[in-house]
Amino acid sequence: MKLTKIIFLLSIPFLLNSCASRYKSIQPTTLNYISNNTLNGVTLEYKYDLLDKKYAKKETKKGIRLVAVKVKNNTEKDLVFGKDIRLNFENGNELYLLENERTFKSLKQSPTSYLFYLLLSPIQFFTTKTNSYGMTEQTSSTPIGLIIGPGLALGHMIVASNANKKFKTELNDYNINGKMIKKGETAFGLISFQSDNYDAIKIKVE
Repeated sequence: MKLTKIIFLLSIPFLLNSCASRYKSIQPTTLNYISNNTLNGVTLEYKYDLLDKKYAKKETKKGIRLVAVKVKNNTEKDLVFGKDIRLNFENGNELYLLENERTFKSLKQSPTSYLFYLLLSPIQFFTTKTNSYGMTEQTSSTPIGLIIGPGLALGHMIVASNANKKFKTELNDYNINGKMIKKGETAFGLISFQSDNYDAIKIKVE
C-alpha cells in the first residue's frame, strides 16, 4: 500500500507536464506575413514562431528555427530556391538550411516516453470500514492502476504518433529547397536552420 502511494505521488508532477501534444497545422499559404524584403525582382516574406506546445519547446531546446516563407519571383526567368535564390542573415552570414529529416528527428515527440505511465499500474483503490471495536479495517481493493496505467500510456502514444505523422507530412509538402519558382510565380515553403535567435533574414539572388 505504501509503495503504491509513493509511486502515485512521484508520478503527479510527470502527469501534469507530460501530456502528448497534438500537432497544429502551420499552412504557410494562409499565414499573415509581416517581415519581408525585395532584391532584384524577388520578394521574400517570412514568419517565425510557427510551433506550439511540445514542438515549440523542442525547437527552443535544440536551437532550431522553423520558418515559413513566401517567395515571389517577379523576374523574367525561372529561379531555383537554394541555388539561384539563397538566404542570408542580416549580419551577412549565409543561412544554411537543414534537411527535413534532421529537423523532424530533432523536433518530433517520442511516443515511447509515455510508457512511463505504466508505473501507475500497481495503484489500487482500497475501501475500508470501522469494525465494532472502532478499528478501521480494509474490506476490498481494486487494481485501478491496471486500467489507468496502460490506458494513459497507449492513449498518449497514439496522440504523439499521429501528431508526428502530420508534422512530417507538412514538412515534406512544403519543402521548398531545390524547388523551381517560375517567373511570375509565388511559392510557399517551410525552412529550418540552426539558430538560438530570431535574426532578420535577407534574400540573395544570383
